[in-house]
Amino acid sequence: MKRNILSIACLFSILFMSNVLAAGDAAAGKTKVMICAGCHGADGNSMVPSFPKLAGLGEKYITQQLRQIKSGEREIMEMMGILNLSTDQDLQDMAAYYDAQSRSIAGAKEIQLVGISEPQQAIDYGENIYRGGNMKTGVAACTGCHSPSGNGNGPAGYPGLGGQHATYIEKQLLAYRRGERVSGSNAAIMQGVAANLSDKEITAVANYISGLN
Repeated sequence: MKRNILSIACLFSILFMSNVLAAGDAAAGKTKVMICAGCHGADGNSMVPSFPKLAGLGEKYITQQLRQIKSGEREIMEMMGILNLSTDQDLQDMAAYYDAQSRSIAGAKEIQLVGISEPQQAIDYGENIYRGGNMKTGVAACTGCHSPSGNGNGPAGYPGLGGQHATYIEKQLLAYRRGERVSGSNAAIMQGVAANLSDKEITAVANYISGLN
């Protein structure tokens, strides 16, 4: 019995040490992301709304996405072949570097929404969706996974969205709703949420998120 307990303890120790050794090295990742700077910025803060900010997005989440992109599970035309020569440790190092950077805030804009006359009301409408969802249509609040401040949940692999480009968030929500983005263990969750979001709600919540910090 004691031998079995000791064996189990040793196994857990090995698994734990493997996870520790597999962690990304942000310092090493700094040079490895140079190829990404053209689209995502040297510090992960993309200046182009169609390219996502990667700074502070969450190491686990970024690692997952890089693995899916490299394997072809997640198809992004602009990134095809870029990661082919990267090892898994390279991907983890890149993720660690980006997660260690401070995410700049894109900022919510004064937008016009159908049936809403004032820009501030449009922002408030987006906030209501983010914090309370829509009980009538079965849309869950975004705060449950992405936190009230928009910083996500790193250990769970839920990305920090606060300050992200509204254009990019809107594009991803539409892709989930259309069933175009299917990679990753959390895709089904996002598809379920996006399925019941209207175009108006998607535009509003994406704009609100871009101003969160």
